[in-house]
Amino acid sequence: MQLTKAEEQVMQILWEMGEGLVKDVRDRFDEPKPARNTVSTVIRILEKKGFIGHKDYGKVFVYYPLVMKNEYSGKQLFGLLHDYFNNSFPAMASYFAREKDLSIKDLEQLLEDTKLELAKRKKTE
Repeated sequence: MQLTKAEEQVMQILWEMGEGLVKDVRDRFDEPKPARNTVSTVIRILEKKGFIGHKDYGKVFVYYPLVMKNEYSGKQLFGLLHDYFNNSFPAMASYFAREKDLSIKDLEQLLEDTKLELAKRKKTE
């Protein structure tokens, strides 16, 4: 499920904080801060979508993520891979290499990091 820009901003804050009140989330925004009601509305929408949950202490609600950042970012990345690069990781990687003007040294480091990550994963399986 895709998040709007406002929803993603709130999720980024909650992922960073771990949990918080509406006031805590609002306080983390840069100036000009959104209205409290705006933040509260976005939080309620995220809760309906299943991205966050809450604990209530009387009339005080503490919100926390139900969807972890790596889970969401992974789905977004694989969606990008599917929708824009025909499920071709080499096509996506070469696009970013061109756009970011990566050097041969950068690409070699990327390849080495990938090899190490794959080797670690093999050891745990």
